Amino acid sequence: MKPSLQVRLSQHLSLTPQLQQSIRLLQLSTLELQQEIEQMLEQNPFLEADEESVTPPEAAPERISAGERESANDEAESRAEGGTEAAADAPGLDSAEFGTAEREDWENGTEREDFDGIAEVPAFAGERADAEGAEPWERGGAPESLQDHLRGQLAGMRLEPEDAAALAVLIDSLNDDGYLEDSLDEIAEHLAGNDEARRHELLERLQCALKWLQSMEPLGVGARDLAECLTLQLRALPRSEAQAIAIVVCGKHLELLARRDIRKLMAATGADEELLREAQALIVALEPKPGRPFTLAESNIIVPDVIVQRSGRGWKVALNPEVMPRLRINDLYAKVVRGARGANGSPLAARLQEARWFVKNIQQRFDTIHRVSQAIVGRQKGFFTHGAIAMKPLVLREIADELGLHESTISRVTTAKYMATPFGTFELKYFFGSSLNTDAGGSASSTAVRALLKQLVAAEDPARPLSDSHLSQMLEEQGIHVARRTVAKYRESMKIAPTNLRRAM
Repeated sequence: MKPSLQVRLSQHLSLTPQLQQSIRLLQLSTLELQQEIEQMLEQNPFLEADEESVTPPEAAPERISAGERESANDEAESRAEGGTEAAADAPGLDSAEFGTAEREDWENGTEREDFDGIAEVPAFAGERADAEGAEPWERGGAPESLQDHLRGQLAGMRLEPEDAAALAVLIDSLNDDGYLEDSLDEIAEHLAGNDEARRHELLERLQCALKWLQSMEPLGVGARDLAECLTLQLRALPRSEAQAIAIVVCGKHLELLARRDIRKLMAATGADEELLREAQALIVALEPKPGRPFTLAESNIIVPDVIVQRSGRGWKVALNPEVMPRLRINDLYAKVVRGARGANGSPLAARLQEARWFVKNIQQRFDTIHRVSQAIVGRQKGFFTHGAIAMKPLVLREIADELGLHESTISRVTTAKYMATPFGTFELKYFFGSSLNTDAGGSASSTAVRALLKQLVAAEDPARPLSDSHLSQMLEEQGIHVARRTVAKYRESMKIAPTNLRRAM
């Protein structure tokens, strides 16, 4: 074969490093974004945190170098004319001119995704932190851990050093629920190794230490299983017939109690129905997880990216200033690079450009979150007035068409991003739901149907709970066509027990 030259004309789409960074930043959660920013601050000397200035979101001046201020002001004016408030809601970000074509490229993405698995249940519904009106996204001090609480009690006990050490070992072996995860034999074997005499000695000390541990507050701590945990709490109650029956039930017949099998419980305990109900009331009032009050609240706190508040007759959508990074370009370093001859192709110039692109991409990230949130609030006004029962059907395509974005962009924006509303804090995906047909020819949101099911179950007679078929018929009477299997699916997603477990004894 003879070598030859051929000219071919072809088109292909490529992602620049800046576009790749924009897409990646868009899908990060707030915590992941903070980690990304900290890493960039360590690596790039031209980027620095602007910690001195804390400005309200209503009036946040742009912090940019003198050479970039004019272009930033031009963009701010163009955004204001377009109706967006993102620049005002994003304090502390260095802003610069974004090309329209560049913005459309990174927002629309280059690949398509499947959107069949949209989560329709809120990841978290926050409540007010205290009676003084603290918002759900406000962080409080870390509470005392269970181990620290028990060590404080240990410090006040007059024990021999060996016994105190054994008790400290058991305290460290507790899980977050307050249960002892490892058996005493395993702990003794781990501490003694191959020394059999030492293992027996340690086992005796650990058995004594376990009794001291189970006598400490909170009651039930140090139990090996649920039955032992409940029994420890019951033994601390005043003695009565109901207490004695409750101890028997927890020790031997918890499964019958879970099934609400009153007849077998009566036969197994010899108690009448009234006494069993009293025993059940005692058991229900117990704490199955003694360590739960000491679980770090930080693990359950969701900091919203967007805050929705009533404004006149409508709703105002604002970015949460607490999650907005305050970044700026070091003006002194930037001037040195710009003033140096032949600096355009130098490594320092590349790092300066990298810092500028990083700030721009973060600005675009919050701008897009704000735009998508505004569109969601505009479509779901009923929810913000009446709650989940007024939710309308909504899919990603509708928001994408309204904003001129790609569905993949909407998917990234609504994943791990949260909105604080008058009814709690929800992931943005919560506001999307499939539609169900109605007799009126319209459609009902699956989220609204879930809320309606929850209301029906809450209002049912505990002695005669509603079955899935009955719930389906009641929805049918209201003009909403939902199959029994769908009702069961929705009920399980809301963690509502089946009929036999909801029936009162």
